Amino acid sequence: MNSITSDATAPAAVSKKLRSYILQNILAMLGTSCYILADTFFISAAEGSGGITALNLVLPLYSLIFAIGSMIGTGSATRYAITKASGSKTCDVYFSNAIFFAVAASIIFILGGSFCPETIIRIMGADDQIAAVGTSYTRIFLVFAPCFMLNYVFTSFVRNDSDPTLAMAATLTSSFSNIFLDYLFMFPLKMGMPGAALATGLSPVISISICTAHFFTKKNTLHLVWSRPSIRRLFRSCQLGISAFIGEMSSGITTTVFNFLLLGLGGNTAVAAYGVTANFALVGTAVFNGIGQGVQPLASEAYGKSDQNGTRLIVRHSALYTAAAAVLVTGAVLLFAEPFVSVFNSEGSAEMAAYAVPGIRLYFLGFLFAGFNIVGTGYLSATAHAKPAFAIAILRGVAAITVFAFLLSRLLGIDGIWLAFPAAELCCLVLTVVFLWRDYQMK
Repeated sequence: MNSITSDATAPAAVSKKLRSYILQNILAMLGTSCYILADTFFISAAEGSGGITALNLVLPLYSLIFAIGSMIGTGSATRYAITKASGSKTCDVYFSNAIFFAVAASIIFILGGSFCPETIIRIMGADDQIAAVGTSYTRIFLVFAPCFMLNYVFTSFVRNDSDPTLAMAATLTSSFSNIFLDYLFMFPLKMGMPGAALATGLSPVISISICTAHFFTKKNTLHLVWSRPSIRRLFRSCQLGISAFIGEMSSGITTTVFNFLLLGLGGNTAVAAYGVTANFALVGTAVFNGIGQGVQPLASEAYGKSDQNGTRLIVRHSALYTAAAAVLVTGAVLLFAEPFVSVFNSEGSAEMAAYAVPGIRLYFLGFLFAGFNIVGTGYLSATAHAKPAFAIAILRGVAAITVFAFLLSRLLGIDGIWLAFPAAELCCLVLTVVFLWRDYQMK
């Protein structure tokens, strides 16, 4: 049998390749989260806590756009990898299908940004003051929705076509370009919030442009084969991308629930404090998304070749990397919570610091468990275990976090809101372990 572990040296080779894929994807995902942090920092410096509040209120819309793009891009690229590994010649049609439906899905966001951005931000909880700050930002970033979605398609397919280095380079270059453009537009050009939105919207355009270089390399086996758009093919892809969708949406759902609860308990200042916590949480999530995305191409290849030894090896190594990352991420925040918060507290607000410092420490305890859930669902999706991946994703991203947020906020107030994340992730970890252990034992 053709297997990625068919000789004595293969396990070491697979382990080395896995480390390389994981490292490159962690760097790429950290680049993405760093530009979001930079966005928050520049907005804080230019607009104060009102700007952070406006940004945090529209973060769920970002999450929805990213979630749809991730579901289509990651799911289609996974189907492409599995189909290609099995020897089928029809694998390329997944690429053109993903491009078509990513553009189609973005149309509603373009219309919303063009015609009713103020209505949208008010629905998200903005009062008159915050709406005045955030309406222009909302309008601009929604119009760039197709670029955000297509970026997921291009980076996922390039990564799964054995070029994770280029995918990483595209993501990092676009992220650092966004940081530079943030500064340029918001300060020398004095464009304020519209400048921040424009800088963010241009970053995926840069990433897509870099990814197109893959089609001119010798390692390229991906071809743009235009065919009639297929809902059936999209559905099959989205089955494997649903955990990525829920993974992206979980931060949006969490942000929405937390925003409304915090508005009632502490007002705009509490929401601004959560905005700081949520942005650092994106960095934590990026680390584990990087591990999950690094695992995915190799897990899909091993699964497509029915290589049971290869998939077991990948499970063991990814669990070790996840554990190490969980300790590092959580430990860093517990030790450096105060300086982290002060970076985004440009007004020196004692009230915001009083909310944010203990809040970020309590919240980040959840990453001791969340990493295993994120990487676990990514592995299950990559190996065509769509139902278990969906069950974990929907529990951690929607059901558990919502229940614990309402329950613990009633019992413990604002501290209960921060603790909802670790409680939900610990609950979901039990299910993740059960599914992975069952899959491991069946091999």
